[in-house]
Amino acid sequence: MAKIDEDALAEAYNRALALEKAGDFDAAVKAYQQVLEIDPEDHGGASVRIASMGRGEAPPKAPDAYVETLFDQHAESFEDILVEQLGYAVPVMVRQRLQERKLGPFKRMLDLGCGTGLTGGALRDMVDDITGIDISENMVEIAHEKDLYETLYVAEVEDFLEDNDDDAFDLITATDVLPYLGALEPLFFGAAENMVAGGLFIFSSEAITAEDGAATYAVGPHQRFLHAPAYIRARLVDTGFELVEMSDINVRMQDGNPSPGHLVIAKLKG
Repeated sequence: MAKIDEDALAEAYNRALALEKAGDFDAAVKAYQQVLEIDPEDHGGASVRIASMGRGEAPPKAPDAYVETLFDQHAESFEDILVEQLGYAVPVMVRQRLQERKLGPFKRMLDLGCGTGLTGGALRDMVDDITGIDISENMVEIAHEKDLYETLYVAEVEDFLEDNDDDAFDLITATDVLPYLGALEPLFFGAAENMVAGGLFIFSSEAITAEDGAATYAVGPHQRFLHAPAYIRARLVDTGFELVEMSDINVRMQDGNPSPGHLVIAKLKG
């Protein structure tokens, strides 16, 4: 990989950000395109920011380099930001829904995008064996210190699902993963391929609002992917799942406003 000119990259990125904040989107898009020329792997998420301004196609997912950088940088303060400041409680919601539906206990769980282990911790006493995977090495190190997981991998979610040859899982979770993915086929198909018949796939998503207008997915104003419920339902059916429930939730607070979304439980058909 060619060495990136860090100074030129920082200058271009800061210029783009300033233009975006000033509301000059045309100039901001050009500046972000210069950022991408300097850094094609897109550690700063320029492609996602362009899409969040409603310019250009939404990419099929956030760039790996961007997600990895984002979470590596915030690993130490991650739980404080997410739980205390943003009111994130999806792992607890997952536990409540499983208990209310009297689902479980489970033998083998795969926690996709495990981060620092919030979902693994919430479900630990309901599962015999938990495997966690996250793209951020710093996050995985924190999860490892908690001693919640039998196995931990540093890997990109879709790559892991494609390459994994471990035993199949009867529970797969993906809490706060969809906001970094646009197209859902690779994730859903990969989950199906790594799951026993009758296994459960549980994930959270942030919802497209009427003004976003996209029928599938879009990048929202906070650079997170939003998904249309009809698109989620269709892709689950296409990949061999049946929908158990799709409940309305507030995923997190953002600038003091709720982020409406869904908690989805799907079951792999036998």
